[in-house]
Amino acid sequence: MQKNLLNLSFLLLGLFSYAQQCPILTAPINGALNVPVDATISWTPVDGVPGYLISVGTTVGGTDIVNNRAVGSATSFTPPLGLPDNTQIYITLTIFFFNSSNVVCASQSFRTLDVTTPPLCTNLRTPLANAINVNGGANIVWNQAPTATGYRIRIGTLPGLGDIFPDTDVGNALSYNPPTDFPPNTTIFVRITPYNENGAASNCSEENFTTGTLASLPDCTFLISPVNGAINVPLTPLIEWNMVPGATSYRVSIGSSPFVEDILSNAIFSTNSTFVLDFEPNRTFFITIVPRNSAGEAIGCGQESFSTQLGCGPYFDPVSGALVTLSPIINFPDTVSFCENEAPLTVTSEDVADGYRWFRINDNGSETLLSAMAALSLNETGTYRYEAFNAVPSSFGAIECPATKEFTVVSSEIATIRSIDLRGQAEGVQITVVTSGLGDYEFALDDRDGPYQNSNIFDNVPLGTHTVFVRDKNGCGLAERTIIQDLTAEGFPKFFTPNGDGINDLWQFIPPPELNVPTLLYIHIFNRFGLFIKQIDPTSQGWDGTFNGRSLPASDYWFMAIDISNNVFQGHFTLKR
Repeated sequence: MQKNLLNLSFLLLGLFSYAQQCPILTAPINGALNVPVDATISWTPVDGVPGYLISVGTTVGGTDIVNNRAVGSATSFTPPLGLPDNTQIYITLTIFFFNSSNVVCASQSFRTLDVTTPPLCTNLRTPLANAINVNGGANIVWNQAPTATGYRIRIGTLPGLGDIFPDTDVGNALSYNPPTDFPPNTTIFVRITPYNENGAASNCSEENFTTGTLASLPDCTFLISPVNGAINVPLTPLIEWNMVPGATSYRVSIGSSPFVEDILSNAIFSTNSTFVLDFEPNRTFFITIVPRNSAGEAIGCGQESFSTQLGCGPYFDPVSGALVTLSPIINFPDTVSFCENEAPLTVTSEDVADGYRWFRINDNGSETLLSAMAALSLNETGTYRYEAFNAVPSSFGAIECPATKEFTVVSSEIATIRSIDLRGQAEGVQITVVTSGLGDYEFALDDRDGPYQNSNIFDNVPLGTHTVFVRDKNGCGLAERTIIQDLTAEGFPKFFTPNGDGINDLWQFIPPPELNVPTLLYIHIFNRFGLFIKQIDPTSQGWDGTFNGRSLPASDYWFMAIDISNNVFQGHFTLKR
């Protein structure tokens, strides 16, 4: 039994068909002007996409503002530090896939407005103002001040005092990690002053919080049961993880993709285990467990995964990062053709699998099993279904993991060339090949190896001898016919003199009495540049050397005569004056 990696586009049932559909900005729209620097960026959703990455920069494809930030399945994003003013901003959205190449979409852009006033003040986000029992190792985090391009921060143990950290420019950041822990059981005073090119926010007040007894952040944990990457997990499992010293609780999230928490969202547990009821079968689930205590939450805890039992996959492989299926990968065409003169046709599966089945789909939708071998003999048109499967051992006994493909059987045959239609054009001849037969045909001129075209019409073919080839696309044979014979001028005058003296005033075909000359249908006359001048009937008096009632100049002219067998005779003659 061989496990095969499936492209995620198959797992998503082809919902994303990568022609490649990319999101379109809806706010701000592509090309917008005077966009606020604190704008939220939104785009159209794409069906079947598991998640998006967004980059924001000041050049096409740039990442100097935001570098490939994962936003999950959300279709909007607000840059945490805002956007620079009076700047062309480029948004590059990337469509994320599990185990196939991401799709990087073309950059879209807009221009921000020119900010002409200083920013407003901001306030603490962590710790909150007036908070108590704050861990001494806490970082200082504040909310973004719209239009700010940087911040100054002062930290002290008394109002107006900077004894812990003097008033200092920390740049365009929304947090600060003090070099040492805050003293325990102490009130800490913090002032944050936003600024931009127009100046600093005025009269920003101090906020304060009080520290508690010194504590340390807990470490991260890991799954014990099921272990990371496990498959065949029961549908109502006990989820258990390693107990972390110093942790007083655990925050747990579980989702059906790495980007959602649709099973369990930020649930708090005081123990290191929990039951989860009724997982869906044959799915991969993603779990994040974050230990917590009075000092805060563990930092940088990763995501783990497991797959439920019953079925053939797909399962998530944490080593390769790919989705694994136990069904074979099949490669079979949509249409199969047999040649009427060579029926029956034997088709043979080249797919690696433990077993095969071939079915005919009847008019009423029922199926008839035709073969349980790797090969099938076909001599009837219609709709069929091919199935390949792997026999997979499990705790319930062997199960079949199938892959299937419907296909159509058509009949075909070598083409019959019924006729060749020829028509003069300004730069040569138009050749139309008229065929009959059951096949799907393509056409080539003068070279049996092609190139071939779907059209049966060839335009502006130079005068001369040519051969058309008609090939059945399903491989049932090649028909050919030479449609223009070698040049001959027997019976066609070499010159004429349309000057009204009654001698050689008209040019016309005169069949030599001693030759067996084919019956002509018509004669086309061209000038030496290939411009069509006149069609004359071989039984008429002939051509008088005029075009639209106007006498043409003395020169060489060409003729092309078509006989009843579609043969072409051509040559040139001289008009003298």
